[in-house]
Amino acid sequence: MTDPLDKATSKAPATLGEGCLSRYDPEDMSPEDGTEFPGAADLWEQVKPESAEDAKST
Repeated sequence: MTDPLDKATSKAPATLGEGCLSRYDPEDMSPEDGTEFPGAADLWEQVKPESAEDAKST
């Protein structure tokens, strides 16, 4: 193992296209590649910035 990148534990799925049109190949992706985050809405409520109107009133 001479390439230090061979030690990586994760790898991106294959891509289609080039440059601005580059995107992940849906056929190469599995459920393991998903971005499901069921607690995202709760986390956003905790960290979201104040609205513009709230900021003006202070």
